[in-house]
Amino acid sequence: MPKKKINLLIVDDEEQFLKSMTKWLEVRGFNVIPVDRGEKAIEAARTQPIDIALVDLKMPGIDGEQTLKSLKEEHPWMEVVILTGHGSVDSAVECTKIGACSYLQKPCELDRLLSVLTDAYKKKVMNKMNIKEHRMDELLEVSQYGSPTAILEKIRELDQEEQA
Repeated sequence: MPKKKINLLIVDDEEQFLKSMTKWLEVRGFNVIPVDRGEKAIEAARTQPIDIALVDLKMPGIDGEQTLKSLKEEHPWMEVVILTGHGSVDSAVECTKIGACSYLQKPCELDRLLSVLTDAYKKKVMNKMNIKEHRMDELLEVSQYGSPTAILEKIRELDQEEQA
């Protein structure tokens, strides 16, 4: 069985950086989706499954902070890492409040970046597992005390949440 690749969306308007990071991360087993604008990132996330997004802050059009907001609103399971050459403490605090799991400054050691991306993916998987466990507990509770109709309704509800 082939190993599942982590779907990584990279959002950066610096073309050379985008090309080199794409190559470097693909060699390390990531399925990289490179885009050069926030608008393209939001659209890419709507059309294909993304596990992690690596987002620059300063870009033309929708900036990194707004891209982060949109991605987290539409895809709460997606982990977002900010990687910027224009960082500040205020920006790091704001991005963390919005939902970034990490905030890194360019230039960043590549081993550090790889470690952060790995941790972000672990966090995503663990969060999904915890939610699934909680959902199974809910289903068990309903099945012990609920009617067959209530059980069926709970299964439908859980299935719809899983599809989202």
